[in-house]
Amino acid sequence: MPSQINQSPPPLIWIAGIALILFSLVGIAAFMGWIPNSIGNPGDSAESSSPAGVKAHKAVPHVASNTRAKAACAECGVIQSTRVIVQPGDGGAVGIVGGAVVGGLLGNQVGGGRGKDIATVAGAVGGAVVGNEIEKRVDTTKRYETVVRFNDGTNRVFTESKPTAWRVGEQVKVINGVIQSNN
Repeated sequence: MPSQINQSPPPLIWIAGIALILFSLVGIAAFMGWIPNSIGNPGDSAESSSPAGVKAHKAVPHVASNTRAKAACAECGVIQSTRVIVQPGDGGAVGIVGGAVVGGLLGNQVGGGRGKDIATVAGAVGGAVVGNEIEKRVDTTKRYETVVRFNDGTNRVFTESKPTAWRVGEQVKVINGVIQSNN
């Protein structure tokens, strides 16, 4: 009867296994939102367009000119801000089951004996988490909010399902709930 020799997997297999685990952990962290991402716009800061060390100040309109503007155009204003609001979708069984199957298959390729069983279970659990997050990301919806400051000093938020081309500081007029250029 031939004897079995317990051999350790070649170093390349170890490196590939560790790389796969690290890649999975970074992917899970990204999908869970643990790794921050930048969603700022270049025009969000008044100081970003000013020379170094110089702060930009907004001019305060004179009260008399403000009352004249109020009487002249009650539906006129200026774009104060625009932003994208991302609403993540709901995860579901498809993502969880699909991720668990793929993760289990990948985990089953690592190691041997008891280690293979552990890797399969870990891959299935990790795959389920990642699959659920992927499904949430796929079902994500975006809304676009534009804040208009009217001549009377009030602000109003307009929400649209499509991106807008408005820039902060543009003069606008709101007619029947729709923002239009006031040039």
